[in-house]
Amino acid sequence: MEQVAVERTLTRMAHQIIEHNCGTDHLCLVGIKTRGVPMSERLAKNIEQISNGTICRGTLDITLYRDDLTTYYGEPKVSSVDFPFEVTGKTIILVDDVIFTGRTARAGMDAVFSAGRASKIQLAVLIDRGHRELPIRPDFVGKSIPTSRKEIVKVQFSETDGKTGVSLFSI
Repeated sequence: MEQVAVERTLTRMAHQIIEHNCGTDHLCLVGIKTRGVPMSERLAKNIEQISNGTICRGTLDITLYRDDLTTYYGEPKVSSVDFPFEVTGKTIILVDDVIFTGRTARAGMDAVFSAGRASKIQLAVLIDRGHRELPIRPDFVGKSIPTSRKEIVKVQFSETDGKTGVSLFSI
């Protein structure tokens, strides 16, 4: 995906989020570091432009074991949480660039549960590459890309990488 396709996809996802949630009341986006954060910011800005409202934002830093590589380092762990809002009663949308096994999403849900009782937790990802190991599926998907375990999906955002796009590599 080139930059224009990523931007178009994030705009479509913003519309889907608003429609699915019947507006933006009590909606909070939480970006999972690293690339889920700029994605979350872009989604929030799109949602705010469409709805003329303000979206609460937060971040999660989950220490990853890079399950897209061949070495397994253990379960992902939440290393920091920044929720500058009350979680209880809110609809929390976890935002990540790629979903693979589902373990990072599960760690994110655990972090939300430990911060309060959200009314809903939803998951938005730019790329769903398959190979789930847990019964987790995203509510909002930019693009599904069937991959083998010997491939890597590389998402780039200008905020973190100097350019925006999605590439697929074999290892």
